[in-house]
Amino acid sequence: MRKKLLFISLVSLLLLTSCEDNDTYEFAKSELDIRLEELLEQNSNGQGKSFFILPESDDFAAIPQDPLNPLNTYKVALGQLLLHETATGGIPKMSQMESTYSCATCHPVASSFYSGRRQGIGEGGTGFGFAGEGRQIDLNMPLDSVDLQPVRPPTLLNVAYQETALWNGMLGATGPNTGTESRWALSGVPENDLGYQGLEIQGVVGQKTHRLKIDEEFINQNGYRWLFNKAFEDQIESQRYTAVNAALAIAAFNRTLLANRSPWQYYLNGDYDALSEREKKGAILFAGKGQCMNCHTGPALKDQEFHAFGFGHFDNSTDAVVLSNVDFENIKRGRGGFTGLSEDDYKFKTPTLYNLRDAAFYGHGSTFSSIEEVIRYKNGSTLQDQNASSNIADEMGSIQLTEEEVSDLVYFLENSLYDAELLRYIPDAVKSGNCFPNADDQSRIDLGCN
Repeated sequence: MRKKLLFISLVSLLLLTSCEDNDTYEFAKSELDIRLEELLEQNSNGQGKSFFILPESDDFAAIPQDPLNPLNTYKVALGQLLLHETATGGIPKMSQMESTYSCATCHPVASSFYSGRRQGIGEGGTGFGFAGEGRQIDLNMPLDSVDLQPVRPPTLLNVAYQETALWNGMLGATGPNTGTESRWALSGVPENDLGYQGLEIQGVVGQKTHRLKIDEEFINQNGYRWLFNKAFEDQIESQRYTAVNAALAIAAFNRTLLANRSPWQYYLNGDYDALSEREKKGAILFAGKGQCMNCHTGPALKDQEFHAFGFGHFDNSTDAVVLSNVDFENIKRGRGGFTGLSEDDYKFKTPTLYNLRDAAFYGHGSTFSSIEEVIRYKNGSTLQDQNASSNIADEMGSIQLTEEEVSDLVYFLENSLYDAELLRYIPDAVKSGNCFPNADDQSRIDLGCN
């Protein structure tokens, strides 16, 4: 009898403990959490929170990738170095600029891989500042020799979740670009014929556009031969040391740049305390009334689509320069400038929303200086570019947020989506031993390389 009573007592204790654990869980999951989970369920075709979770950066099997460019550890390591390697700046227009710039010049980690300034400057720039904001046009350079980009460089964070590259999506042979083959040569991107996705094609085209040199001579002079051998060991040796393989390595590394240590990601993974009550209110607005998830969805909070919100362009900015040899009117047409279809005019690719706090400027034309400005713009009905009115997105001017709601939504975007640990993605040094991401005289001073 005593044994039976002891058994019953133990069972009762286990049941009580189980109830207490369940009560603790339910207590941790507040009404805000329950409402947010309902909205995430609605915005994910029933998949719930898992639909929005970013994988770990070394979980190659879970990271979206080009089937023609499978990820491997050596390829990613090679791409990390090449992205930051200023010795790649090997074919400048002005000889004094050789080996002073890199891909990371316009995508420095210090500004979360966004450009640190309104307009990216590759060759022909000088200085870095603290986060890339101090880079300026070198006044000793002829303006037509400066590598100035006619749209704002977007961040490299979460680019694995796109099949095309550039704001108009013209780079890439698959996904949204299936059926656009007749436009490739016409738009100046015959490289799409290689058949790769956008990131890989961007790596190829970017070397030519931004005057980079990654060939066998560069590889041998700067100590990259062993890494090329390991990264592309499935190829015969005579075919390994090419600009295309360099592009594949850079794209492979870029795919691992995931903002997976943000509070929002911790929350999605089950830590209900990762977000404050105010952040949860902002997240509910983001997933609900704000209609943000109509476009900003999935793990990267961006779809594969193009939308018109009437954002302005660089000709609306006082400190941006558009070179005369650029077909700027066509660039301003966005997706339509590439496809030639009027229904695509003034539509631009949905950007990721992670680490916006470091972006400093917003929109393809950098016409906003804060996240709040963008929210208020979309909350209103006045367009910066009236030409977009015929294709304007349904969400423009329809969300009708209150002042408190604007504030909560901005708070969520600024804080919940911020990964503060991005230094994990930069190398300790590059093979050349050069300063990076820039190596001009002023940048070396700013970066403490001297």
